[in-house]
Amino acid sequence: MGNATLTNGSTGAKPSFKVLIIGAGTGGASLAHALKQAGIEVMAFERDRTRTSGREGYRVGISPDGSRALHACVPADLYDLFVATCARSPRYFNMYSEHLQETLSFGGADLPLGDDPIESEKTVNRSTLRQVLYTGLEEVIQFDKKFTRYEQNANGTVTAFFADGTSETGDLLVAADGTNSRVRQQYLPHAALEDCGMLSMGGKMPMTPEARALLPQKALAGMSMFFAPKGYGLILHVVEFNWDENGAKAGASPRDKELLAQWCGRRYDHPDDYIGWGFWAAKQHFPVDPLKLDGSQLIELTLTMTENWHPNLRKLMAMTDPTTVYPINIRTSVPVAPWPASNITLLGDAIHTMTPGRGAGANTALRDAALLCQKLVAVRNGELTLLQAIGEYEDEMRRYGFAAVQKSQAQMSGDDAIHKPVIGDLILHTMRAGMKVANVLPPLKRRMAAAMFAERNTDAL
Repeated sequence: MGNATLTNGSTGAKPSFKVLIIGAGTGGASLAHALKQAGIEVMAFERDRTRTSGREGYRVGISPDGSRALHACVPADLYDLFVATCARSPRYFNMYSEHLQETLSFGGADLPLGDDPIESEKTVNRSTLRQVLYTGLEEVIQFDKKFTRYEQNANGTVTAFFADGTSETGDLLVAADGTNSRVRQQYLPHAALEDCGMLSMGGKMPMTPEARALLPQKALAGMSMFFAPKGYGLILHVVEFNWDENGAKAGASPRDKELLAQWCGRRYDHPDDYIGWGFWAAKQHFPVDPLKLDGSQLIELTLTMTENWHPNLRKLMAMTDPTTVYPINIRTSVPVAPWPASNITLLGDAIHTMTPGRGAGANTALRDAALLCQKLVAVRNGELTLLQAIGEYEDEMRRYGFAAVQKSQAQMSGDDAIHKPVIGDLILHTMRAGMKVANVLPPLKRRMAAAMFAERNTDAL
């Protein structure tokens, strides 16, 4: 530990070193797997008390680029388990009015989806993904470890301190502790977050026959977005898995059945099928502050703000389990100028929090994990010093990470004209007219779909 070759010495040796990861979410756990596979000593510290703690039961979209990064980080069998525990891929991407009228729908040949285990769009339950990533890291991750501060030591090491009075020393400290990162607050106190002027709330309900009857078939088979006057928006995710209370469903492949049987046998989280929704609007349109309301009050607030919407949509909201509903103040990182490389670095939301406008957050964190491991392997091989590796990682991470932040913010800002009186409704009317035209012109629709998915993938890699 503290080997001089890690900081400013010769690159000819093959040094051993120890990495401390603060936070074991998608990016942190993926990095831990990658380092473990590379034979690099690693410890991860998660503030949640157990592997099943936390309120993280919602959908995460993983793009093909995100899948490639995850595939590079985790063992092959674990990646197969990830694919098996994903929900059915959406077969349609729909856009509707608030009256449940279709304005545009991509499906079939319009979408470059496919069923390839890597080169496909995927839907996974967030808590299930986390538990998949914890598999095989039982000796690496310590739970109930609330990070408080760090100290950089004279011998080139760094020590992390925790609220339970314990500490751990290593050669590199990686901040993977999310949007409110305590590591970032100490290391880069000038790296700010700013409100986007948007608030969101959402929840989910079980996939019952009553719930299914409320939606068109395309919505049941895909992901749907609703655009309404005042810039109000709603997204619906229909999430169906390859398992039920009896185990693997008949449609699962033989390999998936084997993997899912093992998964369910371990009593890991395997949620039932559900419909998830998220509603958003500019702050000025909320009659009360949703951040101060409980789940039942948030449902009532959503119903109040959508009183002129289609009754089926309102019924879905009314059927939502209040314990699954929570509000979000949508924030984004402010890009910062480069900082000197050291034995502290950051990944994922700890450095580039972005709005959910493009669905790029998890995919970008996976890119970070794969890239950082690649650079640390070069340190292990004696090809780079630690400072060189961190400098190269941060240069590239800042480039694509902050580009994704800016693109995501451009799609979700309370200052956008669509949230303004009169002009916003004119923009909505024009947008709907354009989508309806594209919806009846297959060549134009296919070009729009190809451009949309190509741009989404470019955000992450």
